[in-house]
Amino acid sequence: MQRTVATAKAIRGTLAVSANKSISHRAAIFNAIAEGEATIEDFQRGADCLATIDCLRRLGSSIRTRGESDLLIKGVGSRGLHEPASVLDARNSGTSMRLLAGLLSAQPFLSVISGDASLNARPMARIVDPLTQMGADITGRDGGRLAPLVIQGGSLRGIHYRMPTASAQVKSALLLAGLYAEGETTIEEPAPTRDHTERMLTKMGADLQFGEGPAIRIRPLARELEAISLRVPGDISSAAPWLVLAAAHPDAEVQVTGVGVNPTRTGILDCLSLMGADIRLDNEQFWGGEPVADISVRSSQLRGITADGDLIPRSIDELPLLALAGCFAQGETVIKDAAELAVKESDRIRTTVEGLRALGANLEEREDGFRVWGPQKLRGAVVSSHGDHRSAMMLAVAGALSKGETLVRQAECVSISYPHFWRDLDKLCQPKS
Repeated sequence: MQRTVATAKAIRGTLAVSANKSISHRAAIFNAIAEGEATIEDFQRGADCLATIDCLRRLGSSIRTRGESDLLIKGVGSRGLHEPASVLDARNSGTSMRLLAGLLSAQPFLSVISGDASLNARPMARIVDPLTQMGADITGRDGGRLAPLVIQGGSLRGIHYRMPTASAQVKSALLLAGLYAEGETTIEEPAPTRDHTERMLTKMGADLQFGEGPAIRIRPLARELEAISLRVPGDISSAAPWLVLAAAHPDAEVQVTGVGVNPTRTGILDCLSLMGADIRLDNEQFWGGEPVADISVRSSQLRGITADGDLIPRSIDELPLLALAGCFAQGETVIKDAAELAVKESDRIRTTVEGLRALGANLEEREDGFRVWGPQKLRGAVVSSHGDHRSAMMLAVAGALSKGETLVRQAECVSISYPHFWRDLDKLCQPKS
C-alpha cells in the first residue's frame, strides 16, 4: 500500500490518538496470570497488541472482546497457563516476544515463540543471557541470539543483573521471571526506562522495592496477583507526530486529548520544550495509576538542541520525529547516545536519514544518532517506510510539511501501532488549494 500526502495549508483540530501500546501489552499479560476478572477499556487494537492476545489465548488464557476497544480477561492465576499446541507467533512485536519469554521461562512446559522476518532478525541475547543466568533453558538461532526461541520452562533463581543497555522490554521480562524465581531478583538500569510494568505489578500486589539508585528489586509471589480493571490512556508515541507537525508548521494549532504523560515516556515533550515549542498540558489526572493530560501545541519558532543521556530512553521511539523537527529549527540539532535505534523494526538511523534526505533535508548519519542542520525547506518525493510504523508516520508528517506531494510506500504498516493514523492525518491537515 502507498499513500500520497499533500502540502498542508494549515493544521487544525482536536483528536484522541491510539491507546498506549506498552500499557495494553502489560495489562493483557499481567491480568492473564492474575486471579479474578478485569476489563481493559480502550485496549490498543494494533497488530502488535493483537499478537500478544493471540499468544495468550494459545497459552490457555480466557480473553474476550467487547465492542471495538474493550477487553475482558479472566485470569488463570500464576500457574494456570498450559503448553501451546503450536508455535506462538509474536508477528512484528518485540514487546510480545521479550515479555512472554520472561514469563514462559518459569512455566513447566515447552514453548516456541517466533515472529516475522523483521522480528526474527532483532537481538534476543539481551533477554536470553540474563534469563539463562536465572536458570532458564532457552535455545534459538545463532546461539540463542535470534528467534525463533525454544523455551523449556522450569525453576528459576533470583539474580542481581546490571543491564548493559537501557531497555524496558528486558527489564519487564526479568521482572516477570522474578515473580516465579527462588529468592530476590535485582535489576539495575543504566538509565531510567518506561515504568509501566513496575506501576501495574505494584498495583496488582507484587512485592517490588525501589532504592535511591537505579536498582529495582522484586520478590517471588507470596500470593496471587489481583486482576485490575483500567482505562488505557492515549500513547504519547502516537501523539508525537501531531506535536511535531504542529510545532514545525507555520499555521497550526492541535490538541491531543487523554494522552499518557508518564515521566519515563515524556522525553519528546522535554525535547520539544527545549527547542522552544509552544506546548501546554491541561486536564491532568490519573487513570489506573498512570498520569494523563490533554496536550496542546501551536506553531513555534524552534531552535536546535542536543538530545543525549537520560533523554534518549525516555524518547527512543520519537527520535526520528525529533530529527524531523530539527529540519525546521534554527541551528544544529544533535541526537546521540541512541545506537539502540539501529536494532528496532528497521535500522531507524539509516532509514530516517534516507527518507529525510530524499525530501531534501541536510542531515548526517552517526553511529548513535543524527546531526541535523536547519532551518530547511523540504520538497515532496517518493519515500519508503521499509515496513517500519514509526518511519511511516514520520515520513507522512514530513510530507505534510514539504512543498508538493510526497508518496509514502509501505504505508500500511502504521496499523502495527496506530490503525487510524491516516484518518487522523486527513482530519488535521487542510490541503493547499
